[in-house]
Amino acid sequence: MAKNTDVRPVIKLRSTAGTGFTYVTTKNRRTTPDRLRLRKYDPVARRHVEFREER
Repeated sequence: MAKNTDVRPVIKLRSTAGTGFTYVTTKNRRTTPDRLRLRKYDPVARRHVEFREER
């Protein structure tokens, strides 16, 4: 069976600390149509910062 990629697209989460570190994940476009914002660990900055979705 083929994956349905239009419902769960692959997104990149970029750090707001300016380090350029990214996480790659998927999200459900039906339940979260707006851009994702998560607080995750940035190993370059060595602290938890906000990561925002970029397309």
